[in-house]
Amino acid sequence: MGYPTKVQLIKRKQSEQWYINFPAAIARAMEFEPSETVEWIIEDKTQLVLRRCDPPPSALKKNSRWTPHGI
Repeated sequence: MGYPTKVQLIKRKQSEQWYINFPAAIARAMEFEPSETVEWIIEDKTQLVLRRCDPPPSALKKNSRWTPHGI
């Protein structure tokens, strides 16, 4: 499921800033922290990838005894 978002531009006398916001539901699902550092990667002219610089550990790797189907 996608979340349509508008690109915003704020123009000032000597500069301009572009903003892309994403919904709080996505931030919560990704468990982002305030002031977390991320990096934008331009995949191509249709895909902009957001990458975490210091991602939290995987929930699946926390339990080293877990195996698929209890095997």
